[in-house]
Amino acid sequence: MKDLGLPEGILACLFDLDGVVTKTAAVHAAAWKETFDAFLRDRDGEHFRPFDAHDYDEYVDGLPRADGVRTFLASRGIHLPEGTPEDPPDAATVHGLGNRKNELLLTRIRTQGVEPYDGTLRYIDAVRAHGLRTAVVSSSANTLDVLRSIDAEHLFDVRVDGVTARERGLPGKPRPDTFLAAARDLGVTARQSAVFEDALAGMDAGRAGGFGYVVGVDRVGQSDALYAHGADIVVGDLAELGGKA
Repeated sequence: MKDLGLPEGILACLFDLDGVVTKTAAVHAAAWKETFDAFLRDRDGEHFRPFDAHDYDEYVDGLPRADGVRTFLASRGIHLPEGTPEDPPDAATVHGLGNRKNELLLTRIRTQGVEPYDGTLRYIDAVRAHGLRTAVVSSSANTLDVLRSIDAEHLFDVRVDGVTARERGLPGKPRPDTFLAAARDLGVTARQSAVFEDALAGMDAGRAGGFGYVVGVDRVGQSDALYAHGADIVVGDLAELGGKA
C-alpha cells in the first residue's frame, strides 16, 4: 500500500464529493451565503451580521442540508419551524431555506459547470488498479448528476448520498452512518476502509466510525483543524499520497 500512501490492510476507499473529488465546495459556500444573507437581511435589516467562511466551516460544511440550516441558525439564536421537504424555496422554514440554497446551487452549477480535481481522479484510478474498492459518500442529493457531469460515475462501486440517506434513514455527518453504510455495501469493515474528507464534520465521522485511516484534504488552509477533528494525515491534494496505476 506504500504506492498509495495507505497502511496495510486497507481494502476500500470512501471519498467525499465536494472539495475532494469536485471543485464544488466554493459553489456550495456561495449558495449558502446568498441564502443566509438574504434571510438575515430580511430579519434584522441592513445591519445584519453576514454569513462568513467561519460559519460555513463550523456549521454547514459536510452536513445534510436541513442539518446545516438548523445548526447555523441555532448559532445565531434563531429557530424556525421545520416545515417539510416539499416546502417552496421562499418558505420561512428549515426545509424552505434548504430548498432555496439548493435552487441557488443548481443554478450556479448549470451556469458555471463543475470541475474535478485531477489529482483525485488519478488517485482513484490508481486505487482501483491496485484492486481496492471505492465509494463516494456525500450529503448532497445532487451527487449522481455531479458525477455524470464530469464522467466519473464509473469510478465508484457504491454511492451513498443525500438520496440514499433519506431512503435508508441514515443520519448525516458528523455521524459516521453514511460512511459505515458504504463500507458495508462494499463488503468490508470500517477498519479495512480509508475515509477521504475535506470537511470537519467528515473528520468527526471518520473518527467516530473507527475507520482504518482518515485522510484530511486541506483546500482552504485548515490543516490544524482537520488534525484536531481526527485526521491521520492531511494533504493539499491526493496526488501527494502517490498513486500510480
